[in-house]
Amino acid sequence: MRPLTRRHALAALAAGTAAALAGPAATAAARPAPPATVPPLGNDFLWGVASAGFQCEGHAPDSNWTRYVAKNASYDRYHNAVDFYTRYASDIGLARQLGVGVYRISIEWARIQPRPGTWDENGFAFYDRVLDSMAAHGLRPMLTLDHWVYPGWAADRGGWGNPGMVELWLTNARKVVDRYASRNPLWITFNEPAFYIVNETQNGELSPLQIPAMQQRLSQAHNSIYDYIHQRQHGAQVTSNIAYVAGTTEPVVNGPMLDAIAAKLDYVGIDYYYGYSPQSLLSGNVDFNALWKMPLQPEGIYYALEYYARRFPGKPLYIVENGIPTQNGQPRADGYTRGNDLRDTIYWIQRAKADGMPVIGYNYWSITDNYEWGSYTPRFGLYTVDVLTDPTLTRRPTDAVAAYAEITRAAGVPARYRPTRRPVACSLVDAPDSCADPVTIPG
Repeated sequence: MRPLTRRHALAALAAGTAAALAGPAATAAARPAPPATVPPLGNDFLWGVASAGFQCEGHAPDSNWTRYVAKNASYDRYHNAVDFYTRYASDIGLARQLGVGVYRISIEWARIQPRPGTWDENGFAFYDRVLDSMAAHGLRPMLTLDHWVYPGWAADRGGWGNPGMVELWLTNARKVVDRYASRNPLWITFNEPAFYIVNETQNGELSPLQIPAMQQRLSQAHNSIYDYIHQRQHGAQVTSNIAYVAGTTEPVVNGPMLDAIAAKLDYVGIDYYYGYSPQSLLSGNVDFNALWKMPLQPEGIYYALEYYARRFPGKPLYIVENGIPTQNGQPRADGYTRGNDLRDTIYWIQRAKADGMPVIGYNYWSITDNYEWGSYTPRFGLYTVDVLTDPTLTRRPTDAVAAYAEITRAAGVPARYRPTRRPVACSLVDAPDSCADPVTIPG
């Protein structure tokens, strides 16, 4: 595992892209003409929303991330995030009104095991209530075992730099599985493991020399809990979702972890947000510290699905996270709205499935705005929440709320829908093919 920061990942993208584009032209058959219509995604397609414990719950117990916030003066103070802890019932109700069937949360290790060897029944009772509310609304849970947060006492022992962390983690994870396997959740073991490692080097005590060990420990923990989940839940579906960077960079950023867990993936969980082109890389606007300026290519989700359809032939694909950031909920400088981005993205998912890619589900990130790992400025929510200025934490719908409700009712965008944002002529999302032979839309 080589990349130490997201900037390094982007540099790898640029270098890999240059090599790819300098090489021989793609020899695959040219893409067929774009279809005049796209079929719906079907009644069995899984529509969902996503969130994460620390980012949304508030009332946070001692953890690695409460400590990271405390020691970093440049980070926004955490407060109580959007207070999902007390408002979960209304947020779940909002999700149901969207017409979705899946709600992703994480079960926070720090909340249920606040001290070594001590399990907090109140912590479990909170998640019991959340899952009861989901069941009452007809929602299937997607449970993440680790969304980058672990107890403060585990941090005191060295976090993922500690060789004993795997067994500590598994002890907690088995408790969670034992308690919730009967709820028939979809499972995610580790959220974006490559960038989990990035965050531990940037915020925690993990040294660059310990990166290979952390990666090995994450894969060991995934493989072990995968087997345990399947012992406890018949027909379980388990993955570790990856943050898609670009085809030229995927083997460097996400390849090592996926190679180590490939035999123990029931579906491939993909997070897709940004797309790159030569123009965007040269524009100077690619800035991981200003996510609302990042280049958006909704057609890139097609290329990401295509990449992993090749990487894992026949394996189901699920978009675990996708969304669009704005700055403090204000309109984007390029005028692209959350609703238009959502409709455009779903169009490309329909194209992907029609072209034979086995995509089974889509989660929007996120149901509400959240604490974006040190900042409340990037807003991703279907419902926006002004944490720093509104003590009522009112959920205010964006234009994507109505758009998503229409999409779930119809199982996609209308057959003759045309994206509001045309695909770029040279996408680097899955170069060289996505540049040499890009997707198009009917004129």
